[in-house]
Amino acid sequence: MILDSRLAARWRYLSQLVEREILRLQATDCRLFDQPFTLERARQLAEDEDLAERVDAFVCRFSRLQDTVGDKLLPTYLAVHGEHTATFAQNLDRAEKLGLISDAQAWIDMRKLRNQMIHEYVEDAAILASALEAAHEFVPVLIATARRLLMNAR
Repeated sequence: MILDSRLAARWRYLSQLVEREILRLQATDCRLFDQPFTLERARQLAEDEDLAERVDAFVCRFSRLQDTVGDKLLPTYLAVHGEHTATFAQNLDRAEKLGLISDAQAWIDMRKLRNQMIHEYVEDAAILASALEAAHEFVPVLIATARRLLMNAR
């Protein structure tokens, strides 16, 4: 199905990258969410360097995988399958129609969470705790979608 050698090479590269990013996110997710991320834990970040590093790693890895899947892997998947690629939102809508994702709006919400985790980190512990817990709930969806794209392209 892949006709262009550059597109095939890009797909191989992104596939390997996504597999590595999945493993790293899973490891960090397990370490950070060995217990619920409460407001109390968010307030401990200033004093608990290990916890702060785990939060930073989770936010970074969650954001990276989300960006890689949504901004790189999905458009490449669509191109590989002869689909027109467009904006992030339009690609999500097309992916939903193709059955690759169950809810395009959930992906948009996931992107908003990423922004909250990054920008609200210092400002509001309650928003951070809520955003981290919500992102944690999205991790299985994010990983399942990435794997679905990888499997359907083979």
